[in-house]
Amino acid sequence: MIEEISNTELQELISIIQQQYGYDFSDYAKASLKRRFIRFMGHAQLGRLQDLKLQLLTDPDFFKRMVEYITVNVTEMFRDPQFYQLLRDDVLPRLATYPIIKIWHAGCATGEEVYSMAIMLQEAGLLERSRIYATDMNAANLEKANTGIVPMRWMKDYTHNYIQSGGLHDFSDYYTARYDAAIINPGLRRNIIFFQHNLVTDHVFNEFQLICCRNVFIYFNRTLQERVVTLFYDSLAPRGYLALGMKESLLFSKERKKFEVINGPNKIFRRKF
Repeated sequence: MIEEISNTELQELISIIQQQYGYDFSDYAKASLKRRFIRFMGHAQLGRLQDLKLQLLTDPDFFKRMVEYITVNVTEMFRDPQFYQLLRDDVLPRLATYPIIKIWHAGCATGEEVYSMAIMLQEAGLLERSRIYATDMNAANLEKANTGIVPMRWMKDYTHNYIQSGGLHDFSDYYTARYDAAIINPGLRRNIIFFQHNLVTDHVFNEFQLICCRNVFIYFNRTLQERVVTLFYDSLAPRGYLALGMKESLLFSKERKKFEVINGPNKIFRRKF
């Protein structure tokens, strides 16, 4: 397996993917993208970069498997519990003033954070008048998310997160255990809409009171981050909230002045106007 991909070789891969399939990875962080291509080559047992290029040029199913592998899939329920505690205490009471609450989870991966939001909304008495739009560029992620099935082996950690986030009930009330799987209650899934949306190429599709896009920006370069922040600003209602991941920030964004900081450490912002 190769140990390094040059910038020229990376650009060749990006060009093949864009021309063959319409996916644009040109503004992803180069170092991260190189690592993910190299890991995928090991996973696919490809020893030469030329073999990867040939497979991408001739096999659409191979490309689909590669996208599933290299795009961001890391997520968990009530990840960073203090973040969810702040949403409970500071953001949801504001959202409660709207007759219809629209929330966008951008880059939702396999949906664990989406279901976390649904649980919080239910506990706040807001789920019935909420619509959660959960999007990802990876169709396989969305298929998994839409099933509402979570591996049972993770539920102990998720229960701990839920309790730490200020959960009000027994976490096991929200799912049914079936052998090695936990099935999220259908009532929680009723107002969630999963569909494909690419932050790189797609546009505004609604107006939201809250947008969550956590741990996605770190994979983008500065140009793409700016573009996506503008997309989010245009997608937010006046005084709407934007929640990013703990390692992400608007600090260097040209759009920064259009947001006020609600909580710096937990990266919760609000559109000013």
